[in-house]
Amino acid sequence: MRLLAIEQTRSPQGKLRLRFDSGEAMLVLPAVVADLSLRPGMDIPDAARASLEAAAGSASAKERAVRILSAATVSRAELEHRLRQKGESPENARQAVEWLAGLSLLDDEAAARQIVRSGTAKGYGAARIRQMLYAKHIPRELWDEALAELPEQDDAIDAFLQKRFRGRQPDCTEIRRAADALLRRGHAWGDIRRALERYDPDLPEE
Repeated sequence: MRLLAIEQTRSPQGKLRLRFDSGEAMLVLPAVVADLSLRPGMDIPDAARASLEAAAGSASAKERAVRILSAATVSRAELEHRLRQKGESPENARQAVEWLAGLSLLDDEAAARQIVRSGTAKGYGAARIRQMLYAKHIPRELWDEALAELPEQDDAIDAFLQKRFRGRQPDCTEIRRAADALLRRGHAWGDIRRALERYDPDLPEE
């Protein structure tokens, strides 16, 4: 198989299009062209083509992994899952994750702590933050240590209630709706009840 041309594309990643005399085309990153010293007119044996496809797939997964990681906090498992969702092969996805981990750019413990800090900043309670850890595929054995950094929830609940009531004395309906909202945010009922009793000492048990 002969490589006829190496063409620029409008890909945001700067991918190049390889055109072959068979009529086939392949999109690759510039690094693949450089690493394999590809040039128009060169013959590519079948065995070398397999290496070319493997290199292209590996480079694509690594480039996509870097873009995902630069945009959000992800765990190893979540990154691999997202790469496979984007069409990367299981092997290339796994290798990309291992590559980033080897560069110390992917750390599940650090990701867990960041998720806890993010949830805390949003005023979420422990239950909601556990949901976030689960959604991000953080290994369960890392949850307790990360959640140990979670501050007492009283301040977060008080801040929520002060903003919601704005200095007014809420009625029963407002109190019930505030309690529901706090439960949805993952706070424990005992903590919510203690805070609401300052507004209504006769708050029912449930």
